[in-house]
Amino acid sequence: MNRVKFPMLLLFIGLFTTASAQKTVFELSNGKKTATYFQVIDFYKGLTKQSSKIKMVEKGLTDAGYPLHVVMIDNEGVFDPAKWHQQKKVVIMINNGIHPGEPDGIDASMMLVRDFAAGKFKLPGNVALAFIPVYNIGGFLNRQQLTRISQDGPEEYGFRGNAQNYDLNRDFTKGDTRNSRSWAEIFHWLNPDIMIDNHVSDGADYQYVITLISTQYDKLGGSLGEWMRNQFDPGVYEKMKERGQEMYPYVAVEGSDPSVGFGMFYDSPRYSTGYAALFGTIAYMPETHMLKPYKDRVYATFDLMQVIIGEAARKGNELIRERQKALQAKLTQTEFPLGWRMDRSQYKMLTFRGYEAGRKESGVSPLPVLFFDRTKPFSKEIKHYETYLPLNIVKKPRAYIIPQGWWKVIELLRLNQIKMERLPKDTQITVTVYQIESLNSMPNAYEGHHRNSQVKVKTSQEKAQFLKGDYVIQTNQPGNRFLVEMLEPTGDDSYFSWNFFDPILQRKEGYTQYRWNDQAVEFLRNNPDVKERFDEKMRTDSAFAKNLGQQLNFIFINSPYYEKAYMRYPVYRVEP
Repeated sequence: MNRVKFPMLLLFIGLFTTASAQKTVFELSNGKKTATYFQVIDFYKGLTKQSSKIKMVEKGLTDAGYPLHVVMIDNEGVFDPAKWHQQKKVVIMINNGIHPGEPDGIDASMMLVRDFAAGKFKLPGNVALAFIPVYNIGGFLNRQQLTRISQDGPEEYGFRGNAQNYDLNRDFTKGDTRNSRSWAEIFHWLNPDIMIDNHVSDGADYQYVITLISTQYDKLGGSLGEWMRNQFDPGVYEKMKERGQEMYPYVAVEGSDPSVGFGMFYDSPRYSTGYAALFGTIAYMPETHMLKPYKDRVYATFDLMQVIIGEAARKGNELIRERQKALQAKLTQTEFPLGWRMDRSQYKMLTFRGYEAGRKESGVSPLPVLFFDRTKPFSKEIKHYETYLPLNIVKKPRAYIIPQGWWKVIELLRLNQIKMERLPKDTQITVTVYQIESLNSMPNAYEGHHRNSQVKVKTSQEKAQFLKGDYVIQTNQPGNRFLVEMLEPTGDDSYFSWNFFDPILQRKEGYTQYRWNDQAVEFLRNNPDVKERFDEKMRTDSAFAKNLGQQLNFIFINSPYYEKAYMRYPVYRVEP
């Protein structure tokens, strides 16, 4: 009897262990916990053994010293993104854990891939998926319970900053981290038609478990932006409602008066959705709400991913066609906007389901504090502003020239698949030169930089000398939009705005006053035009007339001894 029962018991334990291994930490805890980084990776390794249609690969390092993983899913077991595109499949990239205190997408993706391996979730034949299980590995390893004080679960979670304490959702163009550089390589390798970056929101309280940031339609541009606005997104919202997951566009404010309306989120290129738009990829940032139970948030994310996959399958041919049209148009586009502003003259009315806001006694201060009364839900028609108008429109040059000394910028351009050539010999070329006239530099650090904004420039044409090995970048290439937005100094998220060219903002050479004084006298004698302007300033500017230092400096900056590199933007335009 005992000999019979013992193997039966082992068999039962084995079956139970296998069944348990197919459950996520989230499910086993009844929606209260999220998996650790190592549990996530081991879980996917197990799934790759169960199904030949799932593969996990390593793609580049992170600041934490661990590699980024990509989990690929294809019905035919083909794990080559180039072949996916040749087969006219819609390629969907899903990013998880950019903010590890927001692990909803991590757990939802584990369940979705598990369901695929078990045959419970059927992947449409014209769709291929690629998941990044955990993007911010350093932040996810920094596991604790204290930093998301306003959030309802899970019990433990990671930290927003990565291993260098960068917020990775501000690093997509500036590329300060290994994470973002590896991510860019993955993005261009996949060349996704759709990108989903899973998040959790804070701010105002309302009835929705999940809201959604879409790539701003006008910024995405052309017929692709209009197709997303009018064809794709309405289907996503409708299908979510059918699943009992009614959804609303992302609400970015904490204010108590929705009657003024809400505006569509402005996603500049530093964010994942704004970055994706530069390459013609439609992108989404799901935002589950921090005050909703973790279990509800994860299942809302789980549902949304399936809905987007389903809509991509149904409208795949249209999506691929519209995206190809958009990419082709970028090759010949001659003007590019570098900024955008919301158009408040255009809006549509949407039903918003919120909670009445009020003021209550703080208990900390005699001053009242805002609160949202969940006993007073409401449903109101409010204005939704989703139209943006272009600002700061620049004409595309025929080419840019960058001296080879600015190798950090060259590296970032290469990382983003920008093609370039090198001058075979020292060459004089007629170029447009930008001189920085003024700027506002942030006094406090922001993501490792003191950003430049409100940049004003003046232009001039001149023959400039370039050296053998300097870079010439033609603008007739797929990365045109990225190239223009990164290299024009007045762009919202240009490399100049992120301080990559700040050394030009400091003079390196000067003069000894007593020695220059004698030379300045001689210079004015030999340059009557400068002497005339100098005399005029002496007559009209009393402070100048009383300050010898200002007088000598005026003469110096109008002399050939003044260094040309100061405030001279070191990226040059070759005009059409």
